[in-house]
Amino acid sequence: MSFEYQNTDVSTETKWRSLIIFGNNTATYKFAFAKSLLELVDNETTKISLEDLAKPFALNLAEHLKSSPKQINSNTSSYLNEIARFNRGEIDIATIVRATQKDGFKYVIDAFQNLHGDQIKSPFYHKDYTGRRKELIVTDELLKLKDSAQLSNLPLEVEARWKLVETAWNLNINPNLLEVIHDDEKQRFFIRESQLLKRIDITSSRDSLNGYQKGKCFYSFKDIYLTGENVCHIDHFFPHSHKSLFHNAGININGVWNLVLADAEINGDKSNKIPKRRFLERLHKRNEFYIQSKHPLAETIVNQTGRTTNQRIAFLDRCYNLVDASQNKWQPSIELLPLF
Repeated sequence: MSFEYQNTDVSTETKWRSLIIFGNNTATYKFAFAKSLLELVDNETTKISLEDLAKPFALNLAEHLKSSPKQINSNTSSYLNEIARFNRGEIDIATIVRATQKDGFKYVIDAFQNLHGDQIKSPFYHKDYTGRRKELIVTDELLKLKDSAQLSNLPLEVEARWKLVETAWNLNINPNLLEVIHDDEKQRFFIRESQLLKRIDITSSRDSLNGYQKGKCFYSFKDIYLTGENVCHIDHFFPHSHKSLFHNAGININGVWNLVLADAEINGDKSNKIPKRRFLERLHKRNEFYIQSKHPLAETIVNQTGRTTNQRIAFLDRCYNLVDASQNKWQPSIELLPLF
């Protein structure tokens, strides 16, 4: 089997997710900045001053710093030391807002909209530092996110991505030794770190998976939601009912590589059926999105499915060939235009 893929999705949501998933991670400031932008854009403003941006930015960092002391990929940071002082009650919020305006935005504002060395087309904001107040001029692209059906999902995706990055940094061991495990009952990702001999919960499985599926049901491409009454389901592409068969073949059916998000109604119809073979290419493509991003999810899938693209394709072929060839294969009754 040969897989070919050309990504033609250039939606605003996809552009935003590309920055969160594939943008550089030299510090977690990117995630604090992204969450703050999403909070403030909900006010329907066309300008955001750095003063207004500083408070949510600092509070987001402060909350994470409480449990994860390493938020930058270097040994020290005077700005993070100030955030730590705020957490200890040694300085007030006004002081940390001033420190954020002075030091927190030095690199993140320019770097946030860069992808693969170039600024994205149709950016979400422009800088305006010409007046007395330094401001960001909000563009129509950022306002589109406010009106997007995906708006409620985006902060959760940023938070999940943040948790994955800081977990890898704070464990401070070779990412090849990490394996992210899925808890079916709690529907969370966790790491069982051999050196620490304990389980470390990371983040919600749904929140982590959604960005890689662009907020769409894996099978039907209907919009899916991480909260509310119609919350999406976590589905095993190769059903859990085949666990023994896969276990005997040395394959972890509960691996990240086999987990997808699906609309609740669509997933109910799929149940324990095997999808038609054309969905196997879609699964490969989704997994490659992970691998192009940073560990630990990327390393986990590589460890589970193969170091090279050809090995990963052969792995999925092997899995498909394990299931009963005579079984009728499933496809959804509704299937919108594909995005991945």
